[in-house]
Amino acid sequence: MRRYETIFIARPNVAEPEIEAIAAKTSSIIEDDGGTIFRINNWGLKKLAYLIKKESQGYYVFVDYAGIPASVAEIERIYRIDDRILKYLTVKITDSCDTEAVIEQLAMAEQARTPDEEDTEEGASELRDKEEAG
Repeated sequence: MRRYETIFIARPNVAEPEIEAIAAKTSSIIEDDGGTIFRINNWGLKKLAYLIKKESQGYYVFVDYAGIPASVAEIERIYRIDDRILKYLTVKITDSCDTEAVIEQLAMAEQARTPDEEDTEEGASELRDKEEAG
């Protein structure tokens, strides 16, 4: 399995359920070929840097996954014929991917990003103690 990241931009007038359906279709293609979805992030409606197909805004969706090249080709074929998709880009991150290690790394990164309430309170009290001492 190779690791890929795909970003697609949907038209701004596409409803939220339709965007979720496109993401679900993408994940089903990957999983049907034996791949693994690591995360799907809906970045929301953003202003485009330049007009794409006469649109100034687009709905961004980011997909991080492990799969085979045939899956990528099928996903891009689907995006190419779908009028709701303005642009898409797929980038190969690595040639070989250990899915369990990647899932572990993502879980550790998520823990580091969202500390527990106890940790936050301890960190705040330590900071107050330092400010009072110094």
